[in-house]
Amino acid sequence: MRFFSRVFLPFLLFVYIATETYLRLQHTSLCGEVGCALAGELLRFDHIYLNYFGLAGVLSLIISGYLSLKSRWFETLFFTMLYAGIAFETTIIGYQFIANPEPCLFCLSVFSSLLVIALFSQMKYFAVVLATVLSIFLGLNTLTIPQNRSFVTAPGLYLIQSETCSHCKKVKKYFAEHQIAYTPISAKEINARGFLKFVDISTIPVLIIKESSSMTILKGDRKIIAHFDAQRKEEVLKDVTESTLVQSSALELSSDFLGTGGDAGCTLTITETPSCEETNATPIPQH
Repeated sequence: MRFFSRVFLPFLLFVYIATETYLRLQHTSLCGEVGCALAGELLRFDHIYLNYFGLAGVLSLIISGYLSLKSRWFETLFFTMLYAGIAFETTIIGYQFIANPEPCLFCLSVFSSLLVIALFSQMKYFAVVLATVLSIFLGLNTLTIPQNRSFVTAPGLYLIQSETCSHCKKVKKYFAEHQIAYTPISAKEINARGFLKFVDISTIPVLIIKESSSMTILKGDRKIIAHFDAQRKEEVLKDVTESTLVQSSALELSSDFLGTGGDAGCTLTITETPSCEETNATPIPQH
């Protein structure tokens, strides 16, 4: 049983990691899920180096496990390395569960394999291993870790706001009155706070207007409301202008209008006077 748990099982894990490493070098993988690709984005370095580190660690585990069959010193070294590996993988898996929509299946396989090795190697201490794993998971869950996902995706309006902010309530009330659709983003979201810190904005509300080829950021309730008021006024002026053009084109005079039969007369020029609304219109400030 000791040879099976300390040598054979680690050897199978070594073959598994070696296969995955080879496939990675060939630009493919045993794990084709989205979580595996997202997990690679969380690393400070290329994920292939983590595979190399895993190979070296499991190989050391095999050697120390074989030597532990006859030496108590190597037995202590074997369990030290095994539990350290479990703690390492628990931290990685725990972080992935929090930051990613789904974890990496390859990391889960390695983590599960180490737990199986620990179970068969020394069952009486396996409860301690599980307690350590749960403690690491609980510790990571107490942290505010940004999730590896995007909030501003499709074109539209995205409002970073808070339920208790009076300025945010003004903007949301204005949007409701004018039936303006938007996506609310809580200011408590760590990604939203990180974005605001990145662009050096320390107050809310903040409106992100995402278009197909551009993005506009408006800060403060006054600027946000003024932006949409200006748009509404432009639409009204446009409608009035189009209506005036239609009326002007519909005004057609006959050839004998105010004429005196065949006698020559003065040419009558009719100019349509602009309305007071158009004459007194003031330019609309652009924001």
